[in-house]
Amino acid sequence: MSRYEEIEAFVRTIEAGSFTQAAKQLGLSKSAISRRLSDLEERLGTQLILRTTRSLSLTEAGEALFQRAVGLLADWNEAEADTASESCALAGRIRLAAPLSFGVEYLGPAILDFLERHPDLTFDIDFSDRHIDLISEGIDVAIRIGQLNDSTLVARKLAPVAMLAAASPAYLKKKGYPKTPKDLINFTELRYTNKPRKSWQYLGPKGESGEIEIPSALKANNGTFLTEAAIAGQGITIGPSFFLCDAVQSGKLEIILSEYTWSEVTVYAVYPPTRHLSLRVRTWVDFLVDRFKGTPPWAIEMQKTSAAVDKSI
Repeated sequence: MSRYEEIEAFVRTIEAGSFTQAAKQLGLSKSAISRRLSDLEERLGTQLILRTTRSLSLTEAGEALFQRAVGLLADWNEAEADTASESCALAGRIRLAAPLSFGVEYLGPAILDFLERHPDLTFDIDFSDRHIDLISEGIDVAIRIGQLNDSTLVARKLAPVAMLAAASPAYLKKKGYPKTPKDLINFTELRYTNKPRKSWQYLGPKGESGEIEIPSALKANNGTFLTEAAIAGQGITIGPSFFLCDAVQSGKLEIILSEYTWSEVTVYAVYPPTRHLSLRVRTWVDFLVDRFKGTPPWAIEMQKTSAAVDKSI
């Protein structure tokens, strides 16, 4: 058993939080991981991990080794990748996590184009709107949309996304057109449940700011479903332009209060600082930055979709 394999098993086990997850990430059996850790402890003559039936924790010696080992593994992987990149095509697996609707609509075509350029690469993709722990689930890179609160992640900005309010023409004909965000108290919202705040903050055309909580008629954790509900006349949705752009351009939805700014979120590529950014992942992120630069495909020409200001509620 090589010392590198022992150290790699040790680091991955601590990062993943269990022998099972570490084994899954490394493509080994749980018993193989346990054996490598036992061999490491025996060779060093000290206990590194305190094992219980439900959790793992580091001893003082284990904590000291872990801090050093993370850097050593990163240095070795970087040196290996740099050497290989001089003579080899990109190869290997990229484990990617991305929001479901955005991932299918905008990342899907990008992934296929990227694979055309690098046929020796493979992707293992988790399309999901749930919040994924990158380290414990062994994710190389994830796409996040919003305001990043996790300062432990390294982030690369890909593109901005405007937040817009919209409803179907039939719904607005029935309920009327709001002139200010405060008028929305008389409407019903189709609410995205993963949004941390129930209320919406806004900025007016003259710089005035405010906050409004709209009564909700329907809640869901998928923006595509909420967009379809808005098209069906169930209420107003406030969401990212990549959900709304097709429906707005086809006339199925109409932007309201377009002179108000609800906020702007950002699409990021994020990865753990303790996980070495391999050449294949770095190349993939660079590809996305280039693909989404300039005007993103979900941008909407607001002057063409603004509701008439003389329509009353």
